[in-house]
Amino acid sequence: MKFKQVDDKNRKLINDFIVKRWFGLNMILRGKIIDMGNIDGFYCEEKNNIVALLTYRIIDFNLEIISLDSIHENHGIGSFLVEQIKMFAKRKNLNSVIVITTNDNLRALQFYQKRGFVLNKIYFDSMKEARKLKPAIPLKNDNGILIRDEIELKFFTSSDISSDKKIYQSAI
Repeated sequence: MKFKQVDDKNRKLINDFIVKRWFGLNMILRGKIIDMGNIDGFYCEEKNNIVALLTYRIIDFNLEIISLDSIHENHGIGSFLVEQIKMFAKRKNLNSVIVITTNDNLRALQFYQKRGFVLNKIYFDSMKEARKLKPAIPLKNDNGILIRDEIELKFFTSSDISSDKKIYQSAI
């Protein structure tokens, strides 16, 4: 398996993968349209096929994961990409890595927390506004949970996160 950075040479391949997985190049986050057609990222390739893709953008000294897709779930490829992006953010001296998912996405909430991310913010009832921009967003997920809120998780790149971490550790 090869690990590669998204660039102009592989942009069409990346965009075809995004369209196949997300049914278009637009994603809605916090009520805003994100054009994924020009977004940065890293991917894993096997036999000239993309098997996983992580896209991101950098905002105010934070790296924000926009999407993470893995064709072969539970094989460690998504975990590998998340670890790579955390190291990338540290090398760039960024404060944190953030990711937003919806309240119904229990797998993502579990996945990121297992990898050191903590719950940071809840954007209550944000999917109401998102559906105005992208009406195809369903009301419920296959698991029966209403898709209503966006939840932001954060990984702090510094080993000395803050006094909050010390308070939390003393509480357990």
